[in-house]
Amino acid sequence: GGLDSTLALLVCTMAFKKLNYDTKDIIAITMPCFGTTSRTKNNALGLMEELTVTSIEVDITESVRIQFRDIEQDENVQARTRTEILMNKANQVGGLVIGTGDLSEVALGWSTYNGDHMSMYAVNVSVPKTLVRYLVDYVASLYHGEKLETILKDILDTPVSPELLPQENDQIVQKTEDIVGPYELHDFFIY
Repeated sequence: GGLDSTLALLVCTMAFKKLNYDTKDIIAITMPCFGTTSRTKNNALGLMEELTVTSIEVDITESVRIQFRDIEQDENVQARTRTEILMNKANQVGGLVIGTGDLSEVALGWSTYNGDHMSMYAVNVSVPKTLVRYLVDYVASLYHGEKLETILKDILDTPVSPELLPQENDQIVQKTEDIVGPYELHDFFIY
């Protein structure tokens, strides 16, 4: 349900369609945890359904709690847990993990080492966050009046967040731009 994940999934489905591959061979995994809101989860599930990919949900809450207990701390292990699941699933099915991290995150170091910056193929790595937004908006315009357009527009209207901190009243509490500043400014400096 996040912006970068959305672009990565759109890239995959468009590539599969150009190659006449069945999009059901794309395995999209949503891994809700403490900070996941119903908005982002429902957008992820709706996106998977509309793009006709194979959808899997793995709730990582218990895995994360066990790790918190085992190492006696409550800092972020969610990104690494998600990456571990993605890598293991890719190994199981002979697939590739498609990375979601964008150029802005790489330039800022706004990722979890050995977590969300790891993949076998990083489709967003050369795309700044502001361009990610424009690309998703462009794809939304291709589906004018369809459910996919509505989902993509809602993803665009959702604040950028890693959703690592527990949500409050089903609202995102950790907004990336409140922490690192506006992406328009970062992307200007990158340019």
